This record gives sequence, C-alpha cells and structure tokens, in this order.
Amino acid sequence: MAYDLEEQEQLASLKAWWNQYGNLVTWLLIIALAAYAGWTGWNYYQRTQAAQAGQLYEELQKAAASKDNAKVQRAASDMTGKFGRTAYAQMGALAAARSAFDANDLKAAKAQLQWVVEHGSDEYQAIAKIRLAGILLDEKAFDEALKLLSGNFPDAFAGAVADRKGDILAAQNKIEDARTAYKLALDKTDQKNPERQLIQLKLDALGGAADKAA
Repeated sequence: MAYDLEEQEQLASLKAWWNQYGNLVTWLLIIALAAYAGWTGWNYYQRTQAAQAGQLYEELQKAAASKDNAKVQRAASDMTGKFGRTAYAQMGALAAARSAFDANDLKAAKAQLQWVVEHGSDEYQAIAKIRLAGILLDEKAFDEALKLLSGNFPDAFAGAVADRKGDILAAQNKIEDARTAYKLALDKTDQKNPERQLIQLKLDALGGAADKAA
C-alpha cells in the first residue's frame, strides 16, 4: 500500500509539472527537431549543389580543352547562375575568362573576371583583379587598372600585385614609380618562383640593376 501511495504521489507531481511546463517542453522539442531537420537539409543541399557544379565544371574544362569558347561561356554562365556560392563557379568564371581572352572576346573575359571580383572569395578575387587589371592595361585604362589593384590583398599575392602595378606605371612612363613597384615585387616574390626572372628583366630595363649596383 505504501508503494501505491508513493507511486500516486510521483504521478501527481509529474502531472503537476507537466501541466506547468509541458507546453514549453513540447515547443522546445519542436524547435530542436526543426533546427536539426533544417541543418540536415542544408548540408544535403550543399552537397548536391557541389556535386552538380563539379559535373558542370568538368564539362567546362572539356570545352576549354577543345577551344570551344561558346560552350565554355554557356557552362560558366550556368555555373554562376545556379551554383554561384560554390568554389566551382569561381574557378569556372576564371577559366571562362581565359578562354574568352584567348578567343579575343575581351568583353566576355572582363565580364567573367568582374563576376569573380564581386562574388568570389579573397583568393579568387585577387586572381581576378590582377588578370582584369592586365586587360585594362592593354586597353590603356591605366587609372581604372590601378584603382582595381588598390586596397588589401592576401599576402600571397603581394608580389603579383606589385608586378602588375609596375607594368601599368611603366606604360604611363612613370619610371621611378614603376621601378619602386618592381623592386617591391621582387621583395615579395619567393626566391624559387620563376616569375622573379621576368620581374628582374623588367626592372633592369628601367635601370633598376644600375641603381641596385650603386
């Protein structure tokens, strides 16, 4: 009998607690389950997006290898439109810019690079800015090119940015500024990087070697 009374007291206590907190517990469980379902669904969505983007990127690479620029541009457009948040879209846009440049379609090349500048991560943005500045240099849009290279870049790109600035300044006949930029490029470029030889040649052509020897 004592056990029956004890069980009844426990049940009564449990019933009273549930009456007070039952709705709160129910809503907390619903929220937790919804959050878990959302998290699981988002991860599945991301995996699906990445897989589809990867397949499209393979198609883009094949088209680029066969020099089918029109197909490359279509694939890149699909990637940026449907899978713009994936790294494949950024890589695809850079590859499409290269394909367009080789096909002498500078308008398309600039558009692809500009997309990466506006939507890419830091590393891809840096690559796109340097390449876009090169096209602007060819078009003699010097101020626009230098503006594109202003601001902060990842440390790994410091040498390439300085080198491109040197090219632009040299084209403007700003010899001292160009020389300074090339010297910075050498300082920021790894000793084992073959690009150093080309930077040194450009610096020598401006009289940088003479200054260095003095």
